[in-house]
Amino acid sequence: MNKIYILLGTNLGDRFQQLNLARKQLETHVGAIIEASSIYETAAWGVEDQPAFLNQVVLVTSELQPLACLNLTQHIEQELGRIRFKKWGERVIDIDLLYFNQEIIDLPSLQIPHPYIAERRFTLEPLVEIAPGYIHPVYKKNNVYLLDKCTDDLPVKKISDDEPYRH
Repeated sequence: MNKIYILLGTNLGDRFQQLNLARKQLETHVGAIIEASSIYETAAWGVEDQPAFLNQVVLVTSELQPLACLNLTQHIEQELGRIRFKKWGERVIDIDLLYFNQEIIDLPSLQIPHPYIAERRFTLEPLVEIAPGYIHPVYKKNNVYLLDKCTDDLPVKKISDDEPYRH
């Protein structure tokens, strides 16, 4: 069984509902969510002149191989109304594959580990919550270390941990 860490993000519409719908679609089409971080409100990264995001990291177990997983997560994004206007722009939902087991994949359509993990506090904060000791397969450092060394100073605020999504 593959273990896949996935980042969910949204900054348009009913953001909590978008995260909920994305989790349900992941469980229907990709695999069981066995752990999920709290939900964090985060400033937009890359293109900063846009609404704040809600972000969450989930750990999914799946029989899918990496490219099949990517295809399904992109299909889920489209089903939930994602339209790709511009890189790092606002979006109804974003589903990023962060880690896939301990694999290193470098294809034009898929890079695992996600190439920006170490540069994004909005990814590392929820990732550290559920996988502090996970070792990045390229940097050979755990997520706590990556967060400690992260130079991204955009605000990341935990807003929901009263009802964490757990099985």
